[in-house]
Amino acid sequence: MNMLMVRAKIKDENVADAQAATEKVIQALEQAHPADVRYTVSVLNDGVTLIALLQLNSDGSHPLATFPAYTELVEDLKQWYAEPPTVERMTVVGSYQLF
Repeated sequence: MNMLMVRAKIKDENVADAQAATEKVIQALEQAHPADVRYTVSVLNDGVTLIALLQLNSDGSHPLATFPAYTELVEDLKQWYAEPPTVERMTVVGSYQLF
């Protein structure tokens, strides 16, 4: 399974905004219940670095690219970044009840 990992450092003054926007995306996903979407966002111990993991579609496409709450989050994040995010594709070689 192919995954996308995004690591983004957020400006101190925008951390609460980023977390609220992320919660909005999760709530929208819970309501829409799209099939086969696997997505998680966590904050590191520094309190300003977010790590997002997203399972890509079998054709490698981004399953949330057109999901309204997600596209709004991405646009807002552009203003909240303390530095450019790191985006990496990865392949899961093993997982237990995570994906």
